[in-house]
Amino acid sequence: MTINVEVFSSPGCGKCGHAKDVLRSLVDEIGGDKINWKDVNILDDLDRAVELGVMSTPSIAIDDELVFSSLPSAKKLRDELENRLSLNK
Repeated sequence: MTINVEVFSSPGCGKCGHAKDVLRSLVDEIGGDKINWKDVNILDDLDRAVELGVMSTPSIAIDDELVFSSLPSAKKLRDELENRLSLNK
């Protein structure tokens, strides 16, 4: 089973770059076959951001649910990903 992760970012956002780096690292550690992720530029896909209730960047949605409305710690993000993966088995 896989989970889908969306990182909502905006151009020039330093924290957004950090969020993507952390997620990329976690995906490599946990397994890229278990997590599909994509970067969503809110300027290019504003409708998707509004649909999920994104109010700031970076925000992270997992399986169509806004889970983090700000940059979480790497530990919190890892815990959330591992928890969802264990529930999806």
